[in-house]
Amino acid sequence: MTVILNKANKGSKIIRGLWLCFVGFLLLFAMLIFAIDKGWLGYMPSMAELENPRADLSSDIIAKDQTTIVGRYFKEDRSNITYKDISPYVINALYATEDARFTEHSGIDPLATIAIIYYAIIHKKRGSSTITQQLAKNLFPRESEAFWAMPIIKLKEMVMAVKLERNLTKQEIVTLYLSRVPFGDNVYGIRNASLTFYNKKPDSSLTINEAAMLIGMLKGNTIYNPRTHPAKALERRNVVLDQMIKYKYLDGAEGQMLKEKKDSLNYHKITYHDGIAPYFRQVLEAEVKNALKDLKKPNGEPYDIYKDGLKIYTTIDIRMQQYAEEAMEEHLRELQKQFMAQRGYSDGKIWESNKANIKSILNSSIKASERYKSYMELNMTDAQAMDSMRVRRKTRLFAWKTGHQIDTTISGVDSVKYMKTFLQAGFMVLDPTNAQVKAWVGGIDHKFFQYDHVNKNTKRQVGSTIKPLLYTLAIKNGGTPCDML
Repeated sequence: MTVILNKANKGSKIIRGLWLCFVGFLLLFAMLIFAIDKGWLGYMPSMAELENPRADLSSDIIAKDQTTIVGRYFKEDRSNITYKDISPYVINALYATEDARFTEHSGIDPLATIAIIYYAIIHKKRGSSTITQQLAKNLFPRESEAFWAMPIIKLKEMVMAVKLERNLTKQEIVTLYLSRVPFGDNVYGIRNASLTFYNKKPDSSLTINEAAMLIGMLKGNTIYNPRTHPAKALERRNVVLDQMIKYKYLDGAEGQMLKEKKDSLNYHKITYHDGIAPYFRQVLEAEVKNALKDLKKPNGEPYDIYKDGLKIYTTIDIRMQQYAEEAMEEHLRELQKQFMAQRGYSDGKIWESNKANIKSILNSSIKASERYKSYMELNMTDAQAMDSMRVRRKTRLFAWKTGHQIDTTISGVDSVKYMKTFLQAGFMVLDPTNAQVKAWVGGIDHKFFQYDHVNKNTKRQVGSTIKPLLYTLAIKNGGTPCDML
């Protein structure tokens, strides 16, 4: 009897000890969460910051039609969007791939959190973060990726996720998430990603496959970039379609049919050099900065065209601008052939001339080149820099062909000689009734030739353009076509 009682006492002590450990653990965990929430274990954003996160937004340059985006000024190519402007295909693909129980949990998915322990044991990498946790991570990037710091960092993101869920609706959370996530090629947010990769807004015009491709990039926006890794991106797109079938967002038969399709991109990345009207955009940039310098935002801070998401409306007529650029290319391409057919140009002997002006042009152009400047920054003497300029290296140069570029091996001196032989021109269309600029082409290619021949500061001769203006003025003042002056 004594033995039985002793065993019973020992059993109850073990159970009591386990309960004490469990309660103690809960208390410690509660204290840890409290300390994280108060910011005692690292920065914790306020509720105001979580509800109104700061993001750098690109400023859009908008054409005369008030819909076409001519270009953007940005540090990060990002724009905000509203929930109603996002295709349901995008939303469904996101839920199916990233967080199937998004509409059911309150920021943390208990099932996924418990499952991660199992996957860790069998050494299989698997994410457990909800969309809300991923949003918290994107809003406030991790200060450290050290292994020892990760438990605290993950707990901080969980706390932020719960706060976001308490203060924002599910629609607001998913919209904020899709406005913040990176899609590769320095593009952020679903709006700019859709415009960049498919040249369309992410609304009802986006197909299921296009939505799946974009959402597939979120797993790895470099390796699943459809521009640079089309095979990998296609494989990932099909995984997204499988997930949509699994969670009943897509019929099985339709999904299989979609997986067999290979949709093409309509890549339209707007960069400083590329896109329509780059010379105009360069001038506009300075004009807008000048216009904003005396203006302040409601909070008293100055405007920043690279961060504040401004809408810049212009008088550029897209149709006229495209025609102007095409006409410039067609005309200069033919004139260049005639120019190079002259003696001394096709064989390069023009540069062997003893004329002082030819030597001066070549010498000043060499010293203005980026390659020569880079040598001088290395503290080379002029003689050393010139010796280096004569060494043949792989170089990308302008050429009148598709893409406007060739890769070749050439010396710095010869590349300057080559580039100086290209004819340049300026083309500007102005409405004489109101002085609105309709088209602006400052040169043959902004990437290689940034000197703007339309800009009034370049003081370029207008040539025969002056004749109708001059003759009209003469006739208005009583002259006739037969008068001799």
